Amino acid sequence: MTSQQVSWWAVHEFATAQIQQVDHWPMIGTPLWCELHGNDPVKWAAILDAAVHWALRLETSQQAQADAAKAISAGADWPALAREINRRTDFYAARPWLRRAAS
Repeated sequence: MTSQQVSWWAVHEFATAQIQQVDHWPMIGTPLWCELHGNDPVKWAAILDAAVHWALRLETSQQAQADAAKAISAGADWPALAREINRRTDFYAARPWLRRAAS
């Protein structure tokens, strides 16, 4: 299994070296971009620019998910909660007559 962690900086460094060869480019997917030939450096600069933006979106999303996971982890005493659930499960397993009837 390999890491799925995205590094915006690595993409930025790679793309910047390539993009600096072009002065300007159209937004990827626009009609002007679509008209460009497949090996046009301007078309590829737009693709690399979009890749940089996508990598930034992914990296910030991954960081937000990691932060949320840490907040959830710190939000409760999860081992104590698990013990309570297990205690309750064992209690009702030993006393089936105490279970509530489903409505």
